[in-house]
Amino acid sequence: MPPDILQCTGQLRCKQGPAPAPRTPPHTQFRSSGRQVRGWLFCPEGDKELVLSTAIAPLLENNHPPPDLCEFFCKHCRERPRSMVVIEVFTPVVQRILKHNMDFGKCPRLRLFTQEYILALNELNAGMEVVKKFIQSMHGPTGHCPHPRVLPNLVAVCLAAIYSCYEEFINSRDNSPSLKEIRNGCQQPCDRKPTLPLRLLHPSPDLVSQEATLSEARLKSVVVASSEIHVEVEPASTAKPALTASVGNDSEPNLIDCLMVSPACSTMSIELGPQADRTLGCYVEILKLLSDYDDWRPSLASLLQPIPFPKEALAHEKFTKELKYVIQRFAEDPRQEVHSCLLSVRAGKDGWFQLYSPGGVACDDDGELFASMVHILMGSCYKTKKFLLSLAENKLGPCMLLALRGNQTMVEILCLMLEYNIIDNNDTQLQIISTLESTAVGKRMYEQLCERQRELKELQRKGGPTRLTLPSKSTDADLARLLSSGSFGNLENLSLAFTNVTSACAEHLIKLPSLKQLNLWSTQFGDAGLRLLSEHLTMLQVLNLCETPVTDAGLLALSSMKSLCSLNMNSTKLSADTYEDLKAKLPNLKEVDVRYTEAW
Repeated sequence: MPPDILQCTGQLRCKQGPAPAPRTPPHTQFRSSGRQVRGWLFCPEGDKELVLSTAIAPLLENNHPPPDLCEFFCKHCRERPRSMVVIEVFTPVVQRILKHNMDFGKCPRLRLFTQEYILALNELNAGMEVVKKFIQSMHGPTGHCPHPRVLPNLVAVCLAAIYSCYEEFINSRDNSPSLKEIRNGCQQPCDRKPTLPLRLLHPSPDLVSQEATLSEARLKSVVVASSEIHVEVEPASTAKPALTASVGNDSEPNLIDCLMVSPACSTMSIELGPQADRTLGCYVEILKLLSDYDDWRPSLASLLQPIPFPKEALAHEKFTKELKYVIQRFAEDPRQEVHSCLLSVRAGKDGWFQLYSPGGVACDDDGELFASMVHILMGSCYKTKKFLLSLAENKLGPCMLLALRGNQTMVEILCLMLEYNIIDNNDTQLQIISTLESTAVGKRMYEQLCERQRELKELQRKGGPTRLTLPSKSTDADLARLLSSGSFGNLENLSLAFTNVTSACAEHLIKLPSLKQLNLWSTQFGDAGLRLLSEHLTMLQVLNLCETPVTDAGLLALSSMKSLCSLNMNSTKLSADTYEDLKAKLPNLKEVDVRYTEAW
């Protein structure tokens, strides 16, 4: 007779007769105390996994489970998600993984086990409430999570789970229409051999004679189906959309360019299977939960800035609609390290700002999120010619449309474009002026702009003092009132030393066309102000930044001020590398003070 009793010490004995009374819950029988646990555990045939999982639990309190055991745990989560083992035994194991794991790349099965564990929690009666409480337990009760590895590990699990939802379609990418073909209306010839159920209504060589007369009158479609994913592409028009890349270019086009939605482009509908749909909903909800924690939001924004999702996900309306909550949280955060992550991670690569802007595939709100993103970016250090030029080149149409609807941020954008001479084309300038004058708020701000422009021209004509020193403890508001009350068109030397001015005063300083010497010694003028000065005051010759909070991020911008001949960076956060870079790029620099810096 086979044994039916398993002793916790590993010894095996046989016993005949019926099993004893039901045992107490496993989590009360086993405790890790450095010694063997005595007692018997009766193991019916259908409960072996429960017994084994519970018996090895004490061994995992200080160690990660090995790969083979992870596979066993994953199987248990999938087949018995509501068992007590998931809550009582697996929870501390997963908590340890999230707190201490350093590299899921070396231990991918740990990530898979964590992923299956969270899905098992989501299968409980309370569903996402249980998952939410688990996330709260990982963060801790304080305002700052004490475990730095928890967030990146959770994000890695979320990214892998979301990727798995589209994995079948991604794996069949060679046999499905590329985004370039979708953008072109799926009219590119396709000679790939399908391995999945695939229907391509492209004329093949042996059917040309039969379909020659029908090809012009029939809308072409592409359907790609699998057990989990259904993709259907229906061209909204037979007209070919305008392309940024040449027709003969076979390279993969820009991601956002592929997904642009316009009447001339195709619309792509992706439908996931039930299981993939539940997985996607669970892990997008976790990303939303993560974005609600103030201390996690900067790191989360940085991790998501490169847009680490597959292009199939970005073309999926449900995914982008749910993820919009996360992007909105980034756009509402006043911290620069958060909302700056809305922009692309590098030049030539699109970011969330482009994806959720009007014309992007994720935009479903007529530009409301786009307006809030522009507002927060313009309110920080991005009030520069470079950012305005980018908007003028790529988003001028949406900006004008929202300004026409009375959006104050967009009205301000258009006024700044006129004030900084961003727009060269006269017809476009007239169109912007007509847009501004079409609303009450636009008309008022345009009139104020005209007054400022006339005042500036009048100041330049009348002249005024060439030197000016503000009293100690003066503020940004004091400087603004002073510069708006007199004639300073000829001002060449301005000293703000030992005042309380900040980077906010830079927008007034750039309206002093003759300024050649600027003293900011011992002020709170920082990197944002330096970047603005470097774009507008290109004729500045002498700049004193002694004891200011500037860093390499702002000092590097000075490399465009070729007229600088004297620069004081004493007691700043200047690095040796930045100093060498400035010396190489500023040929007229003769006097430099770098005492009490790394470059000294």
